[in-house]
Amino acid sequence: MAHGKGRSGQGLRFFGDPSSVRTPSSLPSRSRLTTLLRRGRSVFTSSNRQSEQRTPSPSHHRMNSQQQFDPATVAELSEASQGHEDSNFDIFEWYPRYQNCQRYFLDHAQHSVPVQALSAFLNIRLPFQRQPYPIFNSFAAAPPMPQPSSASTHNSPLPPAVSLFPYIRRLVATGMDFPGVLHGFFGDDWGSGVGPLHEQERRNYLFAAKSGGWASVKKDYDMPPLETVPFLRPLQAPVDAEIEAAERSWSEWLAMEDWMVGPRAPDVLQDTASQASRGRSARP
Repeated sequence: MAHGKGRSGQGLRFFGDPSSVRTPSSLPSRSRLTTLLRRGRSVFTSSNRQSEQRTPSPSHHRMNSQQQFDPATVAELSEASQGHEDSNFDIFEWYPRYQNCQRYFLDHAQHSVPVQALSAFLNIRLPFQRQPYPIFNSFAAAPPMPQPSSASTHNSPLPPAVSLFPYIRRLVATGMDFPGVLHGFFGDDWGSGVGPLHEQERRNYLFAAKSGGWASVKKDYDMPPLETVPFLRPLQAPVDAEIEAAERSWSEWLAMEDWMVGPRAPDVLQDTASQASRGRSARP
């Protein structure tokens, strides 16, 4: 799936009109909303550059050198990551880029007006808005480990970890997952850091629509009690390759429901799995 970068210099103009978001009945028409969304796809790039200048750059945390993994475990994890659609995907290469997206989101994006405006429109709170433990930057998201000898530190609950999945899910379900918006939320590394998660979530959204009706899908994507999805939109700008990959995965799922796995798998699925395995083993 092709990813592009948004154009700078545009703004979320439709958020400037209070009548467009006053009540559900006053939401813009479908054609009007489509036009407005196109204007806002790439708004975030220029605004977040200004945020970067105002916000101090985060430090990069490294794993303690005393913490070691068993080599066999590492090999198994790396091999398991090859089950991704992209034969070149490697979990250990992906994770640092995902962390870059986390830091950008916490240190820059959540403090920018465009991200705050869109998040309010989509009814999802940003980390610094969450109580009772608001998280303003990546330093707060990764606090030092408490010392056993310190009673006060030991009794103080640590702030929750910040996951990017809820924001990816909300953007996909509302049809706001344009490349410019993803870049504005997650920074320059969004393609390699959250791109695989975004691709998979778009497929999950297709599966949810196929598995149940509108009410069921909305329930799955709601975050009760307050952060419910204000509206759902069909998957935006799907391409043939994306739909075909979803069809293959859906066929595999149906086969598993009938226990048609392993040696019982249909021939067409076995052939697909064999080709994928050969492609991974042929990698240098």
